[in-house]
Amino acid sequence: MPKRSEPLVTVAVPSFNQGRFLAHALKSLFAQDPPLEVFVADGGSTDNSREVIARFADHLAGWRSHKDDGQAAAINECIARGHAPYVCWLNSDDWLLPGALARLMTALEHSPKTPMAYGRCWNHDEASGAQRPVWVEPFSESRLALRCIISQPATLIRRAAWEKVGGVDPALHMAMDYDLWWRLYKADGPPVFVEDFVAVNRVHNETKTRNKRHLHYKEAIALIRKYNGRVPLKWWLAQPYAVWFRTLIR
Repeated sequence: MPKRSEPLVTVAVPSFNQGRFLAHALKSLFAQDPPLEVFVADGGSTDNSREVIARFADHLAGWRSHKDDGQAAAINECIARGHAPYVCWLNSDDWLLPGALARLMTALEHSPKTPMAYGRCWNHDEASGAQRPVWVEPFSESRLALRCIISQPATLIRRAAWEKVGGVDPALHMAMDYDLWWRLYKADGPPVFVEDFVAVNRVHNETKTRNKRHLHYKEAIALIRKYNGRVPLKWWLAQPYAVWFRTLIR
């Protein structure tokens, strides 16, 4: 076990033109209990992101701002620069709740053979301010085949497990997290579930999930076929509502 003064968690913060949210995300990280090494990978933002990063530079393990090969590649880059035994990423428009990483780390310490831990997460609607729970539930393979039951901001992964599967797939742009959960599970077994709410996913009009629903479903369905062998009927029945109807009523 590393000394207390050494980082226990490597955190990647991918960001692009999210300056208005970035400070909130970083503050939530630096309020966590375990010592962290935080790397910010900015994709060459044209807003105030560089100014925000500069305010936190003394607390960061590293940062850069230039055009890159996308979110997944930026996450892998940051994690590779660190050395802590646990890893995660936090998108710049999300944030962690107090004590989040400590709760997830404790769960992993109590389950030494599991590759990752995950907790519950809120969806925060930026327009209305309303919050509702993300659909998260205890792990089972059959349930994972029906929907993504793990919310990415609420996760913590062992570095050994991350490196074993090679991190997130840079060829994916919408469902990279869903793909990662499948690969971690197939390689090292099921994750451990924590009942506590540990993170908040910010919902706003610029998110990829909201603006590119058809691409998200296309990637997700391909992953289901790859890892589950077949695509459950639920995906075909839900797609018209989730992609086309919800796009029309936005």
